[in-house]
Amino acid sequence: MTTADTTHEAQLRERVVAGLGAAGVAGPFGTLEPMLGGHSGLTYRIAGADEEFVVKSVPPGQKAIGRHDMLRQARIMTALADTDVPVPGIRATDESEPAWFAMDLVRGESLEPVLDDPAVEPSLAAARMRRAAEILPVLHGVALDSLPVDGEVLSPTAELKRWARTMAAVPSELVPDAERFESLLAARIPDAVDPVLVHGDYRLGNILSDGTDPAALIDWEIWSPGDPRVELGWFLVFADGTNFPGVGRVVEGLPTAEELIDIYSAAAGPLTDFTWFDALGRFKMAAIMGHNLRRHREGRHHDPAQEQLPDTINRLLVTGIERLA
Repeated sequence: MTTADTTHEAQLRERVVAGLGAAGVAGPFGTLEPMLGGHSGLTYRIAGADEEFVVKSVPPGQKAIGRHDMLRQARIMTALADTDVPVPGIRATDESEPAWFAMDLVRGESLEPVLDDPAVEPSLAAARMRRAAEILPVLHGVALDSLPVDGEVLSPTAELKRWARTMAAVPSELVPDAERFESLLAARIPDAVDPVLVHGDYRLGNILSDGTDPAALIDWEIWSPGDPRVELGWFLVFADGTNFPGVGRVVEGLPTAEELIDIYSAAAGPLTDFTWFDALGRFKMAAIMGHNLRRHREGRHHDPAQEQLPDTINRLLVTGIERLA
Protein backbone atom coordinates (compact mmCIF):
# COMPACT_ATOMS: atom_id res chain seq x y z
CA MET A 1 0.00 0.00 0.00
CA THR A 2 1.37 3.44 -0.94
CA THR A 3 1.64 6.45 1.36
CA ALA A 4 -1.20 8.07 -0.61
CA ASP A 5 -3.40 5.03 -0.02
CA THR A 6 -2.63 5.09 3.70
CA THR A 7 -3.41 8.79 3.91
CA HIS A 8 -6.68 8.34 2.03
CA GLU A 9 -7.79 5.53 4.33
CA ALA A 10 -6.89 7.53 7.44
CA GLN A 11 -8.90 10.52 6.20
CA LEU A 12 -11.80 8.31 5.14
CA ARG A 13 -11.87 6.61 8.54
CA GLU A 14 -12.12 9.99 10.28
CA ARG A 15 -15.09 10.91 8.12
CA VAL A 16 -16.77 7.50 8.58
CA VAL A 17 -16.35 7.59 12.36
CA ALA A 18 -17.78 11.11 12.46
CA GLY A 19 -20.69 10.14 10.20
CA LEU A 20 -21.60 7.01 12.11
CA GLY A 21 -21.26 8.85 15.41
CA ALA A 22 -23.64 11.56 14.17
CA ALA A 23 -26.08 8.78 13.23
CA GLY A 24 -26.06 7.55 16.82
CA VAL A 25 -23.69 4.62 16.49
CA ALA A 26 -21.66 4.03 19.63
CA GLY A 27 -17.87 3.76 19.56
CA PRO A 28 -15.08 3.10 20.02
CA PHE A 29 -14.48 2.30 16.36
CA GLY A 30 -11.96 -0.15 14.95
CA THR A 31 -9.73 0.17 11.94
CA LEU A 32 -10.97 0.49 8.38
CA GLU A 33 -10.26 -2.97 6.92
CA PRO A 34 -10.24 -3.38 3.11
CA MET A 35 -12.61 -6.02 1.76
CA LEU A 36 -11.63 -7.74 -1.49
CA GLY A 37 -13.69 -9.15 -4.30
CA GLY A 38 -15.82 -6.30 -5.66
CA HIS A 39 -15.23 -3.99 -8.62
CA SER A 40 -17.48 -1.16 -7.49
CA GLY A 41 -15.42 1.52 -5.79
CA LEU A 42 -13.53 0.79 -2.58
CA THR A 43 -15.06 -1.47 0.06
CA TYR A 44 -14.13 -1.60 3.74
CA ARG A 45 -15.31 -3.07 7.00
CA ILE A 46 -15.39 -1.20 10.31
CA ALA A 47 -16.65 -2.13 13.77
CA GLY A 48 -18.29 0.08 16.36
CA ALA A 49 -18.83 -0.88 19.97
CA ASP A 50 -21.72 -3.25 19.24
CA GLU A 51 -22.22 -3.23 15.46
CA GLU A 52 -20.24 -3.79 12.29
CA PHE A 53 -20.57 -1.98 8.99
CA VAL A 54 -19.53 -2.14 5.35
CA VAL A 55 -18.29 1.14 3.90
CA LYS A 56 -18.24 1.81 0.17
CA SER A 57 -16.29 4.80 -1.11
CA VAL A 58 -15.52 6.44 -4.43
CA PRO A 59 -11.80 5.84 -5.16
CA PRO A 60 -9.67 8.99 -4.84
CA GLY A 61 -9.42 10.80 -8.16
CA GLN A 62 -12.41 8.95 -9.65
CA LYS A 63 -15.65 10.64 -10.60
CA ALA A 64 -18.82 9.40 -8.91
CA ILE A 65 -20.33 8.03 -12.09
CA GLY A 66 -21.33 4.56 -13.25
CA ARG A 67 -20.14 1.77 -10.99
CA HIS A 68 -18.31 4.31 -8.82
CA ASP A 69 -21.49 6.24 -7.97
CA MET A 70 -21.72 5.04 -4.38
CA LEU A 71 -24.60 7.26 -3.34
CA ARG A 72 -26.77 5.99 -6.19
CA GLN A 73 -26.43 2.53 -4.64
CA ALA A 74 -27.27 3.92 -1.22
CA ARG A 75 -30.36 5.65 -2.57
CA ILE A 76 -31.89 2.51 -4.06
CA MET A 77 -31.21 0.44 -0.95
CA THR A 78 -32.72 3.16 1.22
CA ALA A 79 -35.82 3.18 -1.00
CA LEU A 80 -36.13 -0.61 -0.65
CA ALA A 81 -35.72 -0.67 3.12
CA ASP A 82 -39.46 -0.93 3.82
CA THR A 83 -40.18 -3.48 1.08
CA ASP A 84 -39.87 -7.26 1.11
CA VAL A 85 -36.67 -7.08 -0.95
CA PRO A 86 -33.85 -7.97 1.46
CA VAL A 87 -31.22 -5.21 1.49
CA PRO A 88 -28.66 -4.02 4.06
CA GLY A 89 -29.70 -1.04 6.16
CA ILE A 90 -28.04 2.23 5.15
CA ARG A 91 -26.66 3.90 8.28
CA ALA A 92 -24.72 6.95 7.07
CA THR A 93 -23.89 8.75 3.82
CA ASP A 94 -21.53 11.57 2.92
CA GLU A 95 -21.79 13.46 -0.37
CA SER A 96 -18.52 15.39 -0.06
CA GLU A 97 -15.74 14.06 -2.29
CA PRO A 98 -14.83 11.26 -2.28
CA ALA A 99 -18.39 10.23 -1.42
CA TRP A 100 -19.09 7.19 0.76
CA PHE A 101 -21.86 5.37 2.57
CA ALA A 102 -21.97 2.89 5.43
CA MET A 103 -24.41 -0.03 5.61
CA ASP A 104 -25.04 -2.76 8.14
CA LEU A 105 -22.74 -5.75 7.80
CA VAL A 106 -25.04 -8.66 6.91
CA ARG A 107 -23.77 -12.13 7.71
CA GLY A 108 -24.07 -14.73 4.99
CA GLU A 109 -22.47 -16.51 2.04
CA SER A 110 -22.48 -15.08 -1.48
CA LEU A 111 -21.23 -17.99 -3.55
CA GLU A 112 -22.04 -18.93 -7.13
CA PRO A 113 -22.51 -22.73 -6.91
CA VAL A 114 -21.31 -23.49 -10.44
CA LEU A 115 -18.31 -21.13 -10.33
CA ASP A 116 -17.06 -20.17 -6.88
CA ASP A 117 -14.94 -21.83 -4.23
CA PRO A 118 -15.54 -23.30 -1.79
CA ALA A 119 -18.15 -25.50 -3.44
CA VAL A 120 -21.64 -25.27 -1.98
CA GLU A 121 -23.25 -28.52 -0.85
CA PRO A 122 -25.61 -29.48 -3.72
CA SER A 123 -28.90 -29.59 -1.79
CA LEU A 124 -28.11 -26.23 -0.18
CA ALA A 125 -27.19 -24.75 -3.57
CA ALA A 126 -30.48 -26.01 -5.04
CA ALA A 127 -32.52 -24.56 -2.17
CA ARG A 128 -30.79 -21.19 -2.53
CA MET A 129 -31.43 -21.16 -6.26
CA ARG A 130 -35.14 -21.79 -5.73
CA ARG A 131 -35.37 -19.09 -3.05
CA ALA A 132 -33.66 -16.63 -5.39
CA ALA A 133 -36.28 -17.43 -8.05
CA GLU A 134 -38.98 -16.68 -5.45
CA ILE A 135 -37.45 -13.35 -4.42
CA LEU A 136 -36.95 -12.09 -7.98
CA PRO A 137 -40.66 -11.37 -8.65
CA VAL A 138 -40.77 -9.54 -5.30
CA LEU A 139 -38.01 -7.27 -6.60
CA HIS A 140 -39.80 -6.82 -9.92
CA GLY A 141 -43.05 -6.04 -8.11
CA VAL A 142 -41.77 -2.90 -6.37
CA ALA A 143 -43.54 0.16 -7.79
CA LEU A 144 -41.16 2.24 -9.90
CA ASP A 145 -42.81 5.47 -8.78
CA SER A 146 -41.60 4.74 -5.24
CA LEU A 147 -37.96 4.60 -6.34
CA PRO A 148 -35.28 7.21 -7.16
CA VAL A 149 -35.31 6.39 -10.88
CA ASP A 150 -32.67 8.52 -12.61
CA GLY A 151 -32.35 7.05 -16.10
CA GLU A 152 -34.13 5.78 -19.16
CA VAL A 153 -35.82 2.40 -19.30
CA LEU A 154 -33.54 -0.30 -20.70
CA SER A 155 -35.70 -2.00 -23.34
CA PRO A 156 -34.71 -5.29 -25.02
CA THR A 157 -33.38 -3.22 -27.93
CA ALA A 158 -31.29 -1.07 -25.61
CA GLU A 159 -29.94 -4.13 -23.79
CA LEU A 160 -28.85 -5.76 -27.04
CA LYS A 161 -27.16 -2.55 -28.23
CA ARG A 162 -25.36 -2.24 -24.90
CA TRP A 163 -23.81 -5.71 -25.04
CA ALA A 164 -23.25 -5.59 -28.79
CA ARG A 165 -20.94 -2.60 -28.15
CA THR A 166 -18.99 -4.66 -25.63
CA MET A 167 -18.83 -7.61 -28.04
CA ALA A 168 -17.69 -5.38 -30.92
CA ALA A 169 -14.61 -4.36 -28.93
CA VAL A 170 -13.48 -8.00 -28.63
CA PRO A 171 -11.26 -9.39 -31.42
CA SER A 172 -13.33 -11.72 -33.59
CA GLU A 173 -10.99 -14.67 -33.05
CA LEU A 174 -11.88 -14.64 -29.34
CA VAL A 175 -15.65 -14.70 -30.00
CA PRO A 176 -16.24 -16.91 -33.06
CA ASP A 177 -19.67 -16.51 -34.66
CA ALA A 178 -20.53 -13.52 -32.45
CA GLU A 179 -21.64 -11.53 -35.51
CA ARG A 180 -24.05 -14.28 -36.53
CA PHE A 181 -25.35 -14.50 -32.95
CA GLU A 182 -25.94 -10.76 -32.83
CA SER A 183 -27.72 -10.83 -36.19
CA LEU A 184 -30.07 -13.56 -34.99
CA LEU A 185 -30.86 -11.56 -31.85
CA ALA A 186 -31.37 -8.33 -33.79
CA ALA A 187 -33.73 -10.01 -36.26
CA ARG A 188 -36.29 -10.98 -33.63
CA ILE A 189 -36.19 -8.49 -30.77
CA PRO A 190 -39.35 -9.01 -28.69
CA ASP A 191 -41.75 -6.25 -27.86
CA ALA A 192 -41.03 -4.63 -24.50
CA VAL A 193 -43.25 -5.27 -21.50
CA ASP A 194 -44.00 -2.86 -18.67
CA PRO A 195 -40.68 -1.92 -17.04
CA VAL A 196 -39.76 -3.04 -13.54
CA LEU A 197 -36.91 -2.48 -11.14
CA VAL A 198 -33.98 -4.51 -12.46
CA HIS A 199 -30.95 -5.20 -10.25
CA GLY A 200 -28.75 -5.72 -13.29
CA ASP A 201 -26.60 -8.57 -11.97
CA TYR A 202 -29.08 -10.79 -10.15
CA ARG A 203 -27.46 -14.11 -9.18
CA LEU A 204 -26.46 -16.03 -6.07
CA GLY A 205 -23.02 -14.41 -6.13
CA ASN A 206 -24.75 -11.12 -5.27
CA ILE A 207 -27.09 -12.56 -2.64
CA LEU A 208 -25.90 -13.02 0.94
CA SER A 209 -27.60 -16.22 2.05
CA ASP A 210 -28.22 -17.21 5.65
CA GLY A 211 -28.60 -20.95 5.24
CA THR A 212 -31.18 -21.19 2.47
CA ASP A 213 -32.74 -17.76 3.00
CA PRO A 214 -31.66 -14.61 1.13
CA ALA A 215 -30.45 -12.22 3.85
CA ALA A 216 -29.44 -9.36 1.56
CA LEU A 217 -29.23 -8.53 -2.15
CA ILE A 218 -26.02 -6.55 -2.65
CA ASP A 219 -23.99 -4.80 -5.41
CA TRP A 220 -26.54 -2.38 -6.82
CA GLU A 221 -24.22 -0.38 -9.06
CA ILE A 222 -26.13 -1.02 -12.34
CA TRP A 223 -29.79 -1.05 -11.22
CA SER A 224 -32.29 0.50 -13.61
CA PRO A 225 -35.86 0.29 -14.84
CA GLY A 226 -35.90 -2.46 -17.42
CA ASP A 227 -37.39 -5.65 -18.79
CA PRO A 228 -37.84 -8.40 -16.17
CA ARG A 229 -37.07 -11.11 -18.73
CA VAL A 230 -33.53 -9.75 -19.18
CA GLU A 231 -32.88 -10.27 -15.48
CA LEU A 232 -34.31 -13.79 -15.42
CA GLY A 233 -32.34 -14.78 -18.53
CA TRP A 234 -29.12 -13.61 -16.86
CA PHE A 235 -29.93 -15.47 -13.62
CA LEU A 236 -30.45 -18.72 -15.53
CA VAL A 237 -26.99 -18.57 -17.12
CA PHE A 238 -25.61 -19.36 -13.64
CA ALA A 239 -28.02 -22.23 -12.99
CA ASP A 240 -26.25 -24.64 -15.35
CA GLY A 241 -22.61 -25.57 -14.84
CA THR A 242 -22.34 -26.94 -18.38
CA ASN A 243 -22.31 -23.31 -19.54
CA PHE A 244 -18.81 -22.93 -18.06
CA PRO A 245 -16.51 -25.74 -19.32
CA GLY A 246 -13.03 -25.41 -17.92
CA VAL A 247 -13.90 -22.70 -15.40
CA GLY A 248 -16.98 -24.01 -13.61
CA ARG A 249 -18.54 -27.20 -12.30
CA VAL A 250 -21.75 -29.14 -12.76
CA VAL A 251 -23.71 -29.24 -9.50
CA GLU A 252 -25.98 -32.25 -9.38
CA GLY A 253 -29.53 -31.55 -8.29
CA LEU A 254 -29.73 -27.88 -9.19
CA PRO A 255 -33.22 -26.93 -10.40
CA THR A 256 -33.63 -26.89 -14.15
CA ALA A 257 -34.23 -23.68 -16.05
CA GLU A 258 -37.82 -24.79 -16.60
CA GLU A 259 -38.40 -25.22 -12.86
CA LEU A 260 -36.91 -21.82 -12.05
CA ILE A 261 -39.05 -20.19 -14.73
CA ASP A 262 -42.13 -21.88 -13.26
CA ILE A 263 -41.26 -20.61 -9.76
CA TYR A 264 -40.83 -17.08 -11.08
CA SER A 265 -43.97 -17.21 -13.24
CA ALA A 266 -46.13 -18.50 -10.38
CA ALA A 267 -45.79 -15.07 -8.77
CA ALA A 268 -45.02 -12.77 -11.70
CA GLY A 269 -47.25 -14.25 -14.39
CA PRO A 270 -46.41 -16.09 -17.64
CA LEU A 271 -43.44 -15.05 -19.74
CA THR A 272 -43.49 -14.36 -23.47
CA ASP A 273 -40.62 -14.71 -25.97
CA PHE A 274 -38.34 -16.05 -23.25
CA THR A 275 -36.07 -18.00 -25.61
CA TRP A 276 -34.71 -14.67 -26.87
CA PHE A 277 -33.82 -13.55 -23.35
CA ASP A 278 -32.22 -16.90 -22.57
CA ALA A 279 -30.00 -16.37 -25.62
CA LEU A 280 -29.32 -12.73 -24.69
CA GLY A 281 -27.97 -13.82 -21.29
CA ARG A 282 -25.46 -16.05 -23.06
CA PHE A 283 -24.49 -13.29 -25.49
CA LYS A 284 -23.93 -10.91 -22.56
CA MET A 285 -21.76 -13.38 -20.65
CA ALA A 286 -19.70 -14.21 -23.74
CA ALA A 287 -19.16 -10.48 -24.37
CA ILE A 288 -18.03 -9.88 -20.78
CA MET A 289 -15.67 -12.86 -20.78
CA GLY A 290 -14.29 -11.91 -24.20
CA HIS A 291 -13.68 -8.37 -22.93
CA ASN A 292 -11.83 -9.69 -19.88
CA LEU A 293 -9.73 -12.08 -21.96
CA ARG A 294 -8.84 -9.28 -24.39
CA ARG A 295 -7.70 -7.01 -21.53
CA HIS A 296 -5.51 -9.80 -20.14
CA ARG A 297 -3.89 -10.55 -23.49
CA GLU A 298 -3.25 -6.86 -24.12
CA GLY A 299 -1.51 -6.62 -20.75
CA ARG A 300 -4.05 -4.18 -19.37
CA HIS A 301 -5.06 -6.52 -16.54
CA HIS A 302 -2.73 -9.48 -16.11
CA ASP A 303 -4.70 -12.53 -14.98
CA PRO A 304 -3.55 -15.93 -16.29
CA ALA A 305 -6.89 -17.47 -15.23
CA GLN A 306 -8.47 -15.64 -18.17
CA GLU A 307 -6.76 -18.14 -20.48
CA GLN A 308 -9.28 -20.73 -19.27
CA LEU A 309 -12.17 -18.79 -20.81
CA PRO A 310 -12.15 -19.70 -24.55
CA ASP A 311 -14.08 -22.98 -24.13
CA THR A 312 -16.74 -21.26 -22.03
CA ILE A 313 -17.03 -18.36 -24.46
CA ASN A 314 -17.46 -20.80 -27.34
CA ARG A 315 -20.05 -22.83 -25.41
CA LEU A 316 -22.11 -19.73 -24.65
CA LEU A 317 -22.04 -18.60 -28.27
CA VAL A 318 -22.90 -22.04 -29.66
CA THR A 319 -25.80 -22.69 -27.26
CA GLY A 320 -27.14 -19.18 -27.74
CA ILE A 321 -27.18 -19.56 -31.51
CA GLU A 322 -28.83 -22.98 -31.17
CA ARG A 323 -31.71 -21.38 -29.27
CA LEU A 324 -32.36 -18.89 -32.05
CA ALA A 325 -31.40 -20.68 -35.27
